[in-house]
Amino acid sequence: MYHILFPYIAQPHQEFHSLPIALEMARLYKDVRVHIASLTEERAARLRQLSHLYPESSVTFDTLAMPQWIRDHIKQHGPTPLSKLAVLFLNRNYFNKFQAIVIPERTSLYLRKMGVHNPRLIWTRHGAGDRAIGFTNDVRKFDYILMAGRKVEERLLHAGTLRKDHYATGIYAKFDMVRRLHVQARPLFDNGRPTVLYNPHFSRSLSSWPRFGMKLLEYFAQQEKYNLIFAPHYRLFDTNREKSMEILTPFTQSPHMIIDLGSDKSVDMTYTMAADLYLGDVSSQVSEFLIKLRPCLFLNAHRTQWRGDPNYESWTLGPVLENVETVGNDLDNAFLSHANFLDRQKEYIRDTFGFEPPADTAAKGAKSIIDFLRVIG
Repeated sequence: MYHILFPYIAQPHQEFHSLPIALEMARLYKDVRVHIASLTEERAARLRQLSHLYPESSVTFDTLAMPQWIRDHIKQHGPTPLSKLAVLFLNRNYFNKFQAIVIPERTSLYLRKMGVHNPRLIWTRHGAGDRAIGFTNDVRKFDYILMAGRKVEERLLHAGTLRKDHYATGIYAKFDMVRRLHVQARPLFDNGRPTVLYNPHFSRSLSSWPRFGMKLLEYFAQQEKYNLIFAPHYRLFDTNREKSMEILTPFTQSPHMIIDLGSDKSVDMTYTMAADLYLGDVSSQVSEFLIKLRPCLFLNAHRTQWRGDPNYESWTLGPVLENVETVGNDLDNAFLSHANFLDRQKEYIRDTFGFEPPADTAAKGAKSIIDFLRVIG
């Protein structure tokens, strides 16, 4: 009997990358006990709701132990680095009783320094972006890794962080759950206009938001040709969501604009599936957007010398702007020139995911984990 833990100690956008694997594992293997651990009761309730999409799966839901002041801190500020480390330390005996711990983040690697040596640590990754942070040296500390396609595999092999028979490719479990969640998706606007998704990154050194963000919102509020969904990376406004929303409230009065700083819809692909054009900087959400090939427009707010840099490979998928003074014309041109980028987009998606969406891969991930555990004993 295997006891396998899927803990969730970070922001909600990471859940979709491992939760479908947990639920498929519970469905396929009756001799495996799957536990899902949450930071808060609110997070547990959300995960329970998502698990209803897999009615044949039976899992155990746990809430990680912590003093009330840490729980209050998480509710107010979200999972901060310090609070995550504190929760890992306080629950180290709980973590140590499992044969494997399956995680979408890398913070849980600190469990090894906290005396948690029994479980195998298995990484599902989260997102499919090109940024170097997904290919750092600490990746080698995982016992087993699930990843998307050839692009990720080659970069990790080049970095010397992969071991033969200790990883599997062609897995992006988020798509499985999203398809179930959006079976009857309805249009977000009823005015017939093309819809633009503006999705800036959270890191100030990479994001277009500080330099271009308000100018773009003001442009979209005044024009009558496009709808806008402003749904930045979940972490951009992680610690001041309410205050930021107050500043942006005037834009919510425009019926052709959606302002979403961090609801469930901002992480479950509601917006990437509904938009007609992706506008952003370096978020991996562009990969998810392109499961249906559509125009992209990128913002080089830091005048980065990006050509030939693998961390900016996504910028080969559409035009790249260094200012937004003529953004209206640039949007028009992005739609008109999309045919010029179609072949490149197809190649990018094939290399990124290793399969042609739609394809169910969560069960494949679950099977590869169990096969690995059985081989190593």
